[in-house]
Amino acid sequence: MEKFVNKLSCTNNARRPQKRIKLESDERMKQREDNEEDEFSHPVPWQKIESEGLDCDYALLLSKEEADHMFKQLEEEVVYSTGEEAKVRVFGKVHSIPRQQAAYGDAGLTYTYSGVTRLACLWTPTLEQIGDVVTKTTGQTFNFVLVNRYKDGQDHMGEHRDDEKELDPLCPIASVSLGAARDFIFRHRDARGKRSRRQMDPVKLELAHGSLLLMNSPTNAFWYHSLPVRKKVSLPRINLTFRRILLDRKK
Repeated sequence: MEKFVNKLSCTNNARRPQKRIKLESDERMKQREDNEEDEFSHPVPWQKIESEGLDCDYALLLSKEEADHMFKQLEEEVVYSTGEEAKVRVFGKVHSIPRQQAAYGDAGLTYTYSGVTRLACLWTPTLEQIGDVVTKTTGQTFNFVLVNRYKDGQDHMGEHRDDEKELDPLCPIASVSLGAARDFIFRHRDARGKRSRRQMDPVKLELAHGSLLLMNSPTNAFWYHSLPVRKKVSLPRINLTFRRILLDRKK
């Protein structure tokens, strides 16, 4: 798991094969919408993804035109960390983070994870707009978003869990994907490494342009997730993970 070198602040504004979840086509998902009772506040065709201790919901949140526009706007608005704030220490050596990162949210809000505390920059117009769509769709409110930009398939995210105590356990983490489709892999905590205690297949998704993945409780208590290197991917991707931080737990 990555550990950051220092406190970050707002700057300038031989295993078994992986289990692949085949995401349904737009047409089939729309047909399901007509036949199933919608459990969310805004009607989109949700797909349930489940395993032992894994509870996620997946949907195409934005049309291609909407997603293209949002991606273009974020490329203009988001300011990413640079210099020492974009470094990690792995096994005693300092490396550049294999992607770009930024944090936005409500005024004065901070979020601590993997040994680093991030101060949220104020919402940009597009981040606020996307957050409003996510809230309308899920019925959940969020006060913080972590932005990760992957310039191509070489940029990646190592296995980790978003299980910080300051996160509201009753609120899902809402992950919006824009740009190149990338593989997203869940691995159970008991099935990791050479000394794994159980034999459990990973769960593999392909997150599409304009999609929304909800990681519901207790997913992050039992499952690690990652975005591995994919050398054949040549286009950039921006990922937004909306979270709700409990202010009383920060005191």
